[in-house]
Amino acid sequence: MKLYRTTQGAFVEEDGRFYRVSALASTEEWDHLICDLGLKARVSAAVNRNSVVSFDATTVLPPVGSQEVWAAGVTYFRSRKARMEESADAGGGDFYDRVYTAERPELFFKAPGWRVVGPGDPVRIRADAKWSVPEPELTLVINPSGSIVGYTIGNDMSSRDIEGENPLYLPQAKVYDGSCALGPCILLSSTRLTENLIRLEIMRRGEALFTGTTSLSELKREPQQLVQFLFRDQSFPRGVFLMTGTGIVPGDDFTLQPGDVIRIAIDGIGVLDNYVA
Repeated sequence: MKLYRTTQGAFVEEDGRFYRVSALASTEEWDHLICDLGLKARVSAAVNRNSVVSFDATTVLPPVGSQEVWAAGVTYFRSRKARMEESADAGGGDFYDRVYTAERPELFFKAPGWRVVGPGDPVRIRADAKWSVPEPELTLVINPSGSIVGYTIGNDMSSRDIEGENPLYLPQAKVYDGSCALGPCILLSSTRLTENLIRLEIMRRGEALFTGTTSLSELKREPQQLVQFLFRDQSFPRGVFLMTGTGIVPGDDFTLQPGDVIRIAIDGIGVLDNYVA
């Protein structure tokens, strides 16, 4: 089952049919729904109780309310290699390798819920960046007790030149207006996705400029391990979203431009489309 947040309320999709779950008049109601320990049962009840309704994809919002969005880094071999290369001149080549093999993962704050954009919305590149890329990521949806209740698609927009200049600049490279997109829905499942493919396509003036594919089997860290570290000495009373890192990084000669269209697809979840403003 897939849960959507829209301007018309919350809807669930099952077997290609849509059912209304709630009118969801406020962000607080969405927060309450995400935090409901009986979320899956509540959504299943809506399928059994309600009639099939029409669904307008243009009304879809990012599936986040007041939740924070966090991110994990260096969780794929490709991201390890890219981070080492971009930071080599700043002396960072060695410690990204250490992070890749260490027990403790790299975790960082990405965005508050109000800063997240959804499907069809614009993402941004920093005005003071010269080397910007999207990072397609499986994103965990976690309730306040630390249980994974579902998955969505994330785009962790990144300024590689700022990050590479000095690893201490990571927050500036990662956290800014329009740097985080989520959607289009939440796949309600607590089962780990292991073989699903992630695909990235970047279009420029109607032509495919870059395409890449990886598998979730390449994810080095267990999702539950990432959650356990995230919840160490931290609480998330409204739940939290956690991006799990990227295994697709465009080459060093590529940078995003205004007007580019970014399409991220994950098997079983759907497609997240955004354009660069």
